[in-house]
Amino acid sequence: MKKTNFKHYAGIIALCTVLLASACSNGSNNTAASDNAAGVETVSTDQQTETAAVAATELSMDELVTFDDEDYNTEWSEDSSTKIVFNGTSASVTGAGAAAGEGGSVSITETGTYVLSGTVNDGQLTVNAPDGTVHLVLNGVELHDNDSAPLYIVEAGKVVMTLQEGTENNLSDGTNYVYADTAAEEPNAALYSKADLTINGTGKLTVEGNFNNGINSRDDLKLVSGTIAVKAADDGVLGKDRVAALEGATLTVEAGGDGVKATNAEEEGKGIIAIGGGTFNITSGNDALQAETSMLVNGGMFSLLTGGGSVNGKTHVEERGGWGGGGGQAAPDPASTAAGTDTAAVEEEESASAKALKAGTDVQVGGGTFKIDSADDSVHSNGNLTIAGGELALTSGDDGIHADTAVTIAGGKIIITKSYEGIEGSVITLAGGEATVTASDDGVNVGGGNDGSSVNGRAGQNTITDGTHMLTITGGTHYVNATGDGLDSNGSIAMSGGTVTVSGPTNAGNGSLDYDGTFEMTGGYLIAAGSSGMVQSTSDTSTQQSVLMTFPQALEAGTMVRLEDNDGNAIATVAPAKTFQSIMISSPDLKQGGTYTIYSGGSSTGTATNGLYEGGEYTGGTKVVSFEITSAVTWVNESGVTTAQSGMGMGRGGGGGRPMRGQGGQPPADGTVPEAAPQGTTDTGTLQ
Repeated sequence: MKKTNFKHYAGIIALCTVLLASACSNGSNNTAASDNAAGVETVSTDQQTETAAVAATELSMDELVTFDDEDYNTEWSEDSSTKIVFNGTSASVTGAGAAAGEGGSVSITETGTYVLSGTVNDGQLTVNAPDGTVHLVLNGVELHDNDSAPLYIVEAGKVVMTLQEGTENNLSDGTNYVYADTAAEEPNAALYSKADLTINGTGKLTVEGNFNNGINSRDDLKLVSGTIAVKAADDGVLGKDRVAALEGATLTVEAGGDGVKATNAEEEGKGIIAIGGGTFNITSGNDALQAETSMLVNGGMFSLLTGGGSVNGKTHVEERGGWGGGGGQAAPDPASTAAGTDTAAVEEEESASAKALKAGTDVQVGGGTFKIDSADDSVHSNGNLTIAGGELALTSGDDGIHADTAVTIAGGKIIITKSYEGIEGSVITLAGGEATVTASDDGVNVGGGNDGSSVNGRAGQNTITDGTHMLTITGGTHYVNATGDGLDSNGSIAMSGGTVTVSGPTNAGNGSLDYDGTFEMTGGYLIAAGSSGMVQSTSDTSTQQSVLMTFPQALEAGTMVRLEDNDGNAIATVAPAKTFQSIMISSPDLKQGGTYTIYSGGSSTGTATNGLYEGGEYTGGTKVVSFEITSAVTWVNESGVTTAQSGMGMGRGGGGGRPMRGQGGQPPADGTVPEAAPQGTTDTGTLQ
C-alpha cells in the first residue's frame, strides 16, 4: 500500500528587527549624566530606546529545525516491509531485520520498514540498528510492558514512526521499572528513544506513562502529523535537543509535571521548541511548554492549563492588603520569620514553576491562537520575549507576559483578563499589535531582575539588576486596567506613536503613570485616568502637548470626559472603567496657543473600544473648564490652568510630571497642584 507524502513546511518569521528600527536612536551620542536618588541610571532617551531594539532577537523555523524527506515519508508496501504481529504473549516476524523473543518481545537490529499490528500483554519492542533509518508503521498495535518501556529505541540513525490511516495504536507501561541502564536510569518513558524520532501519518497514538514520562527522545523529536494523546505521571513529551511540530500534528497531554519540554541546556543550538502549526491541548502540573533555550511558535491552536489554573496562583502582598495601601513596600511575612519555619518546604514551593510558555533565552510568538489559564506566568522568558503575531487570551495567577530582559510587542492581539503584573520586563517595547491588560498590580512594569527574586520579603517583586530601564511605545493599540500603576518604569518612558489608554489605579498610593527618569512624548495618543495622589504627566521637554486635568472630587467609573478644541472638534472622548480624579490626555491635535474645553458627564453615540469613543454625537455634558495651552504640559483644574510652584510638576528623576509631596513625604491633601486664577466657567451644552 502507498500513502501520500506530506508537503514540506518551511516557516520563517521576520520579527522585530524592521519593526523596531523606528524605535532606534537618531544617532545621539549622549552619555549617562548621573544617578538619581532611586538608584536608576539617567540615560538618554535615544540610548535607552536603542537598547530595547538591540535586545530583540530573530528566530526562524529553518534555523531551529530541519525537516528532510524521510520525516514526511509515510509510504510502505507489503513486498518491501517486515511484518511483525503481536499475539498476547507471543509474536511472529515475517521478513528480515527482526527477531521474536520471549513473552511477545521483539528486537529490530537492521534498518528497514517494519509494520506492527496486534497486542502484547507484557513485552517490549526494541530497536538497535546503529546505521541508517528505521521506519516503524503502527498499523493497529497495542504494546504493554509491566516494568519497562514497551517501545525502546536503543540506537538508530533515525526512527520514523508512521501512524497508519484509520488505526488506533497504544503504548503503556507499569508503575515500577527495572532499568536496562541502572546508572542512567533508562529507559524512563513508555516511548523511549535514544535516537532522533519523527512521528507522522494520520492515525492515532495513545501513550500512557504510568511510571514516569510519556514520550522521551534523547535527541530530536519531530511531530509532523497524526493524533497523539499522552498521559504521564511526570512529563508528557520530551525531546532533549529539540521538539518540533508542524500543522498536521494534534497533541493532547495530561501530565503531572511538564507538558512538553526540550531539556538540553549544555550544547549550543539545542534545548529548542519550534512549532509551525498544529493543535495542542495540554494540562500540566508544571509548565505546559518549556524550552531550556529558545522557543518559536509560528502557528497552531493552543489550550493550556497549568498548575490547576490561575485560581492557584500565589497571593501577593498587594492582594492581601499589605503595607503601602496597594503599591508600597510589603510588611515582612510573619510566617517566614517565625521560629521553626520549614526552609526546605518554602524553597520547594518557590521553585515550583507552572508557566504556560517558558524558555531560558528567547520566546518568540509569530502566530497561533492561545487560550491559557496558568497558575504562574502565562508567557515567560529568562531572556528576551517577542510577540509579533497570533491571538493570545491569557489568564494568569502571576504575570501575564514576563521577560527578565526585554519584552517586545510588535503585532498580534493580546487579551490578559487576569494577572499580577500584566506585562513585565527590564526593557519593554510596544511597537504594534493590540493589547488589553488587566492587572491586580502594575499593568506594564519596566523593572528588572528575575521572576523568582524578592525585595524586603515582598513576593513577586523584582530586583533591579542594571541601571537602564526603558518603556518605548512606537505603535499599536494598548489598553491597561490596573489596580497598581498603569504604566510603570523604573527608568524612563518614550512614546512616538500608537494609542494607549490607561484606567486606574483608584488608590492614592499609585498612579496611572509612574516613572523615575523622563517621559518624552513626541507622538501618538495617550489617555491615562486614575487617582490624583501620585499623579504624573509627560515631561515638560516633550515636543507633543499634554493636558492633565484634576477634578475636585473623584468621578464614578463610566463618567464620560470630553476634550474639545475651540471649534468644537473632539480631541478625545473617554469613559474610564474605574473611579478617577485625574485624567491626562496627549494628542498630536493639541497645539500651542490653542484654546480647549473639558466637559464631564453626558453620552455619546460613537463607537467605544475600552472606553475610548470614536465618531458619533456627544450630548448632555457639563462644561468643567476652558483654557489655553502655553506649554508642553498644561495642568488644569476646575478653576483653570494651575501654576506649579517651585519643585512641583517634576518627576522623581527630575523629568517632570509628579507634584511635589507635602510634609512627611505625603502628597498635598487634595492631591492637586496649587490653583491659578479662575479661567473657566461651568455650563451645560449639546455638542456635535
